[in-house]
Amino acid sequence: MVTKFSAVWIALLLLFPVVLSSQNDGLIRIGLKKKKLDQVNHPVGAFDSKEEEAMRAAAKKYQFCNNIGNSSDADIVALKNYLDTQYYGEIGIGTPTQTFTVIFDTGSSNLWVPSSKCYFSLACYLHSRYKSSESITYKKNGTSAAIQYGTGSIAGFFSQDNVKVGDLVVKNQDFIEATKEPGITFLAAKFDGVLGLGFQEISVVKAVPVWYNMVNQGLVTEQIFSFWLNRNVKGKEGGEIVFGGVDPNHYKGEHTYVSVTQKGYWQFDMGDILVGNETTGFCGDGCKAIADSGTSLLAGPTTVITQINHAIGASGIISQECKTLVAQYGKVILEMLIAQLCDRLPSPNGESTVDCSSLSSMPHISFIIGGKVFGLRPEQYVLKVGKGVSAQCISGFIALDVAPPRGPLWILGDIFMGPYHTVFDYGNLRVGFAEAA
Repeated sequence: MVTKFSAVWIALLLLFPVVLSSQNDGLIRIGLKKKKLDQVNHPVGAFDSKEEEAMRAAAKKYQFCNNIGNSSDADIVALKNYLDTQYYGEIGIGTPTQTFTVIFDTGSSNLWVPSSKCYFSLACYLHSRYKSSESITYKKNGTSAAIQYGTGSIAGFFSQDNVKVGDLVVKNQDFIEATKEPGITFLAAKFDGVLGLGFQEISVVKAVPVWYNMVNQGLVTEQIFSFWLNRNVKGKEGGEIVFGGVDPNHYKGEHTYVSVTQKGYWQFDMGDILVGNETTGFCGDGCKAIADSGTSLLAGPTTVITQINHAIGASGIISQECKTLVAQYGKVILEMLIAQLCDRLPSPNGESTVDCSSLSSMPHISFIIGGKVFGLRPEQYVLKVGKGVSAQCISGFIALDVAPPRGPLWILGDIFMGPYHTVFDYGNLRVGFAEAA
């Protein structure tokens, strides 16, 4: 989430994560909570600042044992799910441990949390803050750091301390103490900070990411981590991240793997995109894509997203609100405004709505990855916000244009990673997808 494009908070999740570690399978399970509609949250400069910066691709370890219960070296972080739109979990920093909720984000590489030295940002006072004076393992660093987002930013300085993820303790981890969180982007967030799981190439000041230190310090025997995101908002578990393995209970069949094509984000090559059984023709020669756990929706080039949203009957949120308002003033005015104005009103962040009663007639949208078709049903790519007559259905597809040579680029966020269990294979630089169980 640290390297994202814009942030839209339609709704928010519960504040406190749940830790589950009672299962007798040799794994530590840390619950993550799911946050609502954080569409695309990458920093503005993600594609134009450094040549090494790429976008993400998810990977899985080759020949990993198919029974995670036999491995005492795998660490499981349970996720909490809020309305299928954002997942977060709990970590600890310092000695004694100070607890924080964070987004586990494969689209960025730094760890940051609010600092006790954040005095002038209201967002800091509404979240847990790190107090270096209360940790006996704290080490001063002081290097300045700043991250700019599409609708917000954070700034602060680096410090070093021990970081606990599940039962794993990463020693001497560099992280950012955020002293500035201006605006409302993080004010409304139910998580405290972000733990990036991308490559070091996109890390601010090239700080060593938490995942790298897990590997370097011998805390995991298999150089992979995997995501299961529970799309059942009423489910007891929101999801899980497994560090050092996979849980076979969370996927069906075998994973399809594709190689990481550019380190930075987890980026890979993707084939054609289908609306129903018809090709869009946009990715006939291949497209670039990333697997991004810190993005709620699925983003792609305007040309194809417009085609997809048209096929599913989506219209801009502002357009829909206009139509609702105009309905109060009579049929003639309504028809005239719909024809002349409403359908031309763009949504400021590109989000679109669909008719909640029309899901059964909407087409499947499919992506070809590694030669295999990965389809999304309407109930998988539409997010329902609210209940009863006030319910609103949001299209899971949002337009984002990234210029060549980095683009065109597709960002497969939680809309895709929910239906498909995703494995990030750091050791073999590849990503794997399988149907989620």
